[in-house]
Amino acid sequence: MGRAFQNRKDSMAKTAAAKTKVYSKYGREIYVVAKSGGADPAGNLSLRSLLDRAKKDQVPSHVIEKALDKAQGAGGEDFEVARYEGFGPGGCMVIVDCLTDNPTRTFNDVRLCFNKGGGKLGTQGNCMHSFDHCAIFRFEGSDDEAVLEALMMADVDVTDIESEDGVITVFTPNTEYGKAKTALTEELGDDQDFDTDEIQFVPQSTSPVVGEDIEQFQMFMDMLEDLDDVQRVFHNAELE
Repeated sequence: MGRAFQNRKDSMAKTAAAKTKVYSKYGREIYVVAKSGGADPAGNLSLRSLLDRAKKDQVPSHVIEKALDKAQGAGGEDFEVARYEGFGPGGCMVIVDCLTDNPTRTFNDVRLCFNKGGGKLGTQGNCMHSFDHCAIFRFEGSDDEAVLEALMMADVDVTDIESEDGVITVFTPNTEYGKAKTALTEELGDDQDFDTDEIQFVPQSTSPVVGEDIEQFQMFMDMLEDLDDVQRVFHNAELE
């Protein structure tokens, strides 16, 4: 089907301050995922995937261990998920996922980014209809038929599967993540390395961003990524 998907932006931190912010975002997400689903990666597939991503992004082990220890302790911080939708430069659609302990602060911070970035914060449902909420697995391999058969045998609802240049990409609904990850691990082995293993919002179509809007868009993305409460940003922009 040739569906393009927006990979989570790699954290190429250039300064100590930027690295600290990346580590803080990971620490917060690890804490929340471990708090809700258990701190043992063997029994919490979402945590296992998150820890793998953290290690690939070179998050120090002490940051990971601190977040896991905090999740196993009594009390702790009370974060909640906040999701905002809006329109960026050139009219592209944007979804911003946050973890916050102060929703009012986060809303105001995100709205300010939209305003300063040449966009407009929308209301719930403005953009979601133009994205598919998918679990995505990308890994080296060539036998996509065997992979598809394994998923079908596990009763996984496969939205799409692509095989190109020795790389297989599997798309399933986000609700199928656990079943799909288990089936793929059984088929490929516990030591299989996934280039992508996460839940994302995949745009159904892209929106061109051209001319002066390109620089404005990049500034807008930087402002969002710089917010402590922002965990991920998804969009359908295609820079031309």
